[in-house]
Amino acid sequence: MGIALPDSMTCVEIAAPGGPEVLRPVQRTAPIPGPGEVLIAVEAAGVNRPDLLQRQGRYDPPPGASDLPGLEVAGRVVALGEGVTEWAADDAVCALLAGGGYAQYCVAPAAQVLPVPKGFGMVEAAALPETFFTVWTNVFERGALKSGETLLVHGGSSGIGTTAIQLAKAFGATVFTTAGNADKCRACEELGADRAIDYKTEDFVGVIKEATGGRGVDVVLDMVGGDYVARDIEIMAPDGRHVSIAFLQGPKVSLNLFPVMTKRLTLTGSTLRARSVEEKGRIARALREKVWPLLEAGKVKPVIHQTFPLGQAAEAHRLMETSTHIGKIVLRVAA
Repeated sequence: MGIALPDSMTCVEIAAPGGPEVLRPVQRTAPIPGPGEVLIAVEAAGVNRPDLLQRQGRYDPPPGASDLPGLEVAGRVVALGEGVTEWAADDAVCALLAGGGYAQYCVAPAAQVLPVPKGFGMVEAAALPETFFTVWTNVFERGALKSGETLLVHGGSSGIGTTAIQLAKAFGATVFTTAGNADKCRACEELGADRAIDYKTEDFVGVIKEATGGRGVDVVLDMVGGDYVARDIEIMAPDGRHVSIAFLQGPKVSLNLFPVMTKRLTLTGSTLRARSVEEKGRIARALREKVWPLLEAGKVKPVIHQTFPLGQAAEAHRLMETSTHIGKIVLRVAA
């Protein structure tokens, strides 16, 4: 590799399953990149709900992945594993990880690494991979959203939601979204949502039926699950696609299959973390071709709610658990 590697690093580990207090800064041996991997000196790391689930003992890392939380980072390449030719030392990059992002150094498969978009800082870049990979593969691949169609995004003020709203609008869709209060709804509409629905005071089924003249929506991006799925089906258009990516209200649902059959609906979903490097690399290539130009042109941007030093990861988790944030929470990592 030809580059001196760091011996140790500060990172944040999960001492035991539990609340935010189980996150603790520790010293560990720095990782070494294997074949097809790069070593990144991390400058910022995104915080995501799967991190919270892992901390609670409800979402184990895939086999072979780091036990440290953290699914996305931005920083600079400091070492290359065998066979890596597309990156060089000191390249500014962001990367999707299967774990290990809450640290000063992490390894990432070279295929899952992307350049920091022109004009972006590291905090903004660290907010990209997990949400943009997720939205692209679920809304535009599995959901097959096209220009002129209509998308419903539940949880519009989340990192996933703010990304989905912007990308759907950038590709010519009409966007409905749900959010939990007037401020969140206003933020969603400022990002481009055609109508944000306060689910605590409005019935999204009735609002969408009225707004679409009874036709409904072509694609639903659902991270709620539970009884929302049956309500989603009620306002889906013929040949509509329903994509599940999480289930805050639980994974078990009760459905009337008659409208699924008569409207020829597709119910699908996916997870990202356990997918192969090859699959994630394909998504990365699509993002670089289709989405990175939008980021560099200022047409799409991550929404950063708040940043915390790495050592305050517990506070970042506490904030995310309140669900009061709009957009992304990011950890700043000192050298």
